[in-house]
Amino acid sequence: MSDQPLAARVRAALDAGEGILRLAPTWVPRSFLMPGGRLKLAPQDLYALGIHRGGIDERWLASTTPAANEGAPPDEGLSYIIHDGDRFTLKDAIDLNGPEMIGARIWDTYTRWPVFSKLFDNLGPIPHHMHQNAEQAAKLGREGKPESYYFPPQLNWTGNHFPYSFMGLEPGTTKADIRRCLERWEEGDNGILDCSKAYRLKPGTGWLIPPCVLHAPGSLVTYEPQWGSDVFAMYQSMVEGRRVPWSLLVKDVPEDKHHDLDYLVDQLDWERNVDPEFKTHNYLEPIVHAGSVEEGFVDRWIVYGKVDGRDLFSARELTVYPGRSVTIKDDGASGLIVTQGRGSIGELEVDCPVYIRHGEVTRDEVFVTDKRAKEGVTFKNTGTEVFVSLRYFGPDVHPNAPAVGDQRKVS
Repeated sequence: MSDQPLAARVRAALDAGEGILRLAPTWVPRSFLMPGGRLKLAPQDLYALGIHRGGIDERWLASTTPAANEGAPPDEGLSYIIHDGDRFTLKDAIDLNGPEMIGARIWDTYTRWPVFSKLFDNLGPIPHHMHQNAEQAAKLGREGKPESYYFPPQLNWTGNHFPYSFMGLEPGTTKADIRRCLERWEEGDNGILDCSKAYRLKPGTGWLIPPCVLHAPGSLVTYEPQWGSDVFAMYQSMVEGRRVPWSLLVKDVPEDKHHDLDYLVDQLDWERNVDPEFKTHNYLEPIVHAGSVEEGFVDRWIVYGKVDGRDLFSARELTVYPGRSVTIKDDGASGLIVTQGRGSIGELEVDCPVYIRHGEVTRDEVFVTDKRAKEGVTFKNTGTEVFVSLRYFGPDVHPNAPAVGDQRKVS
């Protein structure tokens, strides 16, 4: 590691990549879930952090948000920049160069990169849960978490055990129904899924999930742009025969409310959960933003829409065809992951790995700074197959992005 001051090391990386920074993979385990084995991490490394920590079923992308895991080191969840044998966190680099890296507007408003994305991979479904909103999370000094889903076709070569997600609650469900589910927590399966509806998951599509909305993600690999927080509350007492401890229901609830069933039920956004048009108001399909096969590239919206009237995050999928290139100008910084093929992004050579050992540095993830994004980045396909990348953006970068449901307007 360099003995230069951190500011000089960060500046060297920014200058060498001309505003594009290479990131190492950030692996996150979950003690209460079972990894699906499709993130290209070597099978012998799925429990590399110890069986007591759980299997690695998440890869966090361009993250400055620590993972809220019991027993985790303080940097778990944080992305590291790699340059010339040196490494330091993306968070530290942004702290030193906020306006240049994430834009003056985001820096002045949040003084941090307030979003992140992850690849989420499980063998089966996970418990029906929600993420608290800003007001609820603030009671514990935390932030709320709206999130979004996209199911990359390249990573979903198999659907694993349950490629369906329960979302929301059946219209007509009452708060008393959910309270009774919580009362039955220690009796086995508390039956909350009897009050919900499962939707079949389809690769190449996605969902926008506001805070306080129940959802039980199924077993497709999911790309998840979201707000930079790790709060949640599990409302299902058993999943696939495995116990879900009460502590995972109340981990982000004020201590004096840990057994207040009415408070726990009232955390839910009732109108959104029992919405009879839930799919209409939350389902996403890609919308072409620019390009065509004839032009040699297609840039598509995969995450879009507002949460409570706000543009909090968005994402696009860029496909560049063999032998072609395109220069893309974006209105803000982005975290980017390559999901197929090889090529170059600016001056950095990138490719999509097949097999990754824990601790290995790959060439499939970068952070594009605000300054460079606005100047334009050239994506060149140097391989024989399509070159595909996913990039996500922060708040208010795309206030005029499509709205949920706009895919139905596209002929």
